[in-house]
Amino acid sequence: MNKHPWLAPSNGAVQALGGLEKLRHNYLPADYLRDAARHNVVATVHIEALWDASEPVGETKWLESLDKSGGVAMRYIAAAPLGTPQAAAVIAEQASFERVAGIRGILSYHPTESGKSFVARPDIAADPDWRRDVGLLADAGLHLELMAYPYQAQAVAELAAVFPKLQIIVNHCASPVDRDGAGMQRWRDGLAVMAARPNVALKISNPGAYDPDWTEASIEAVVMNCIDAFSPDRCMFGTDYPVAKLQMNFDQIFSNFKRITADFPIADQRALFHDNALRFYRL
Repeated sequence: MNKHPWLAPSNGAVQALGGLEKLRHNYLPADYLRDAARHNVVATVHIEALWDASEPVGETKWLESLDKSGGVAMRYIAAAPLGTPQAAAVIAEQASFERVAGIRGILSYHPTESGKSFVARPDIAADPDWRRDVGLLADAGLHLELMAYPYQAQAVAELAAVFPKLQIIVNHCASPVDRDGAGMQRWRDGLAVMAARPNVALKISNPGAYDPDWTEASIEAVVMNCIDAFSPDRCMFGTDYPVAKLQMNFDQIFSNFKRITADFPIADQRALFHDNALRFYRL
C-alpha cells in the first residue's frame, strides 16, 4: 500500500530496528491468524504504525474495512499530530470511531546514538502545545499510549502526575534500548520511576527488541523485571507483531510468556494474558 514512509528503502531516519526489508510486504488479518494459529488469541489491538502523516485518520478508515470475524484489530490505538494546530480536530475525528481506544505518542530519543531516535528532540513531553493536546484525550474517552526509552522515564512520570485521570500505557517493555550493564540498570530504574505513578501501565511487547543475542534467560529477565515493577495488575502481554519478527517469531514470543508465567497464580496469568487488555482497551 506504500502508506508507511518509514519502511521505504530510501528512508534512513530510524535505524534502530534494522532489517526492515523483512517488513516490506502486506500483512493482513489472514497472515496474523496464520502466525497466531498455535495460540488462543481471542482479540487483538492494532497500534498505529506511522501511517502517512498527510492523512492521519487514513489508517483508522482502512482498519474499519478489514474483516473482523477472526478477532483481529478489534480495537485501535490511532495517530494524531500532537502539538500541532490540527491535533484537536484529528483527536475528535478519531474518537468518533467506536473501535479507537487511544492515541499514541512517541518520545523515544537517544542522547548519543541518533540512529536509535524516533523523534528529533528529547523534550517533547514538556512541550506546552504537545501537553495541551494530551489534555484533550481523557475528555474524548481515550487513553495515551507511549513509546519511550528509559531516558524519558522521568518525563513519562511527570506527565502522569500532570494528568492523573489520564490512563497512560507504555509500549514495548519501556524499550531497554541499551543492553550493556549500565543501560539495563537505567532501564530498571526507569521502570520504577514510571511504576510509581498509578495511572501508568506497561505493555510487555517485543521483549527481544534491541537484543540480537537474546536467549530464553534474557527474555525472562526482561519480562520479570517488568512484572516486578508494575505487578500483574498493571502489565499485559503483547507481541508488536509483525515488527517483532525482526527478533523472533510469534510462537517464540508467546511460548516464552507461557513458560515464564507457568507457575504464576491463575488469576495473575489471566490478568497478564487477557483481563488487563480487556479492561484497558475496553474490549
